[in-house]
Amino acid sequence: MILIAMGVSGAGKTRIGELLAERLHCAFTDGDAFHSEANKEKMHKGIPLTDEDRWPWLNAIRAAIEQKQHAHETAVFTCSSLKRSYRNILRAGDKDVCFVYLRGTREVLEERLKTRTGHFFDPSLLQSQLDTLEEPGEDEAIAVSIEQTPEQIVDSVLDQMKQR
Repeated sequence: MILIAMGVSGAGKTRIGELLAERLHCAFTDGDAFHSEANKEKMHKGIPLTDEDRWPWLNAIRAAIEQKQHAHETAVFTCSSLKRSYRNILRAGDKDVCFVYLRGTREVLEERLKTRTGHFFDPSLLQSQLDTLEEPGEDEAIAVSIEQTPEQIVDSVLDQMKQR
């Protein structure tokens, strides 16, 4: 099984992804590691990425997912996965790829971004991500509110996975 923690910047994808991987005793991979230097530079400068910027990034993550699948490994990835078309690339029709949508209000996300340090993402891009976001339906993802503790979020995700 492959889990992908998704959502806009500030939703807690990395923290939740790490905790899920820990609980599932599997590998964790942050999707940001697959961004090109050009993408990182654009985001650092507050320039929103285009679909053309994202396609190679998404394809690189998909290749890493396939490596885990070929090795018969469970793994957790993070990726904003803002649009259904992006999720379709990452899923590629695989029924064992499960998205975990970390849903939060703009106010909570802004507050988190204000206190985050050491990340290339310019907080001014939050609105661009919210504008781009196509929230996944129940057919696409397990949705959880980020207004819980990380441990509660992980518990909720694991409980919902059992019910699927």
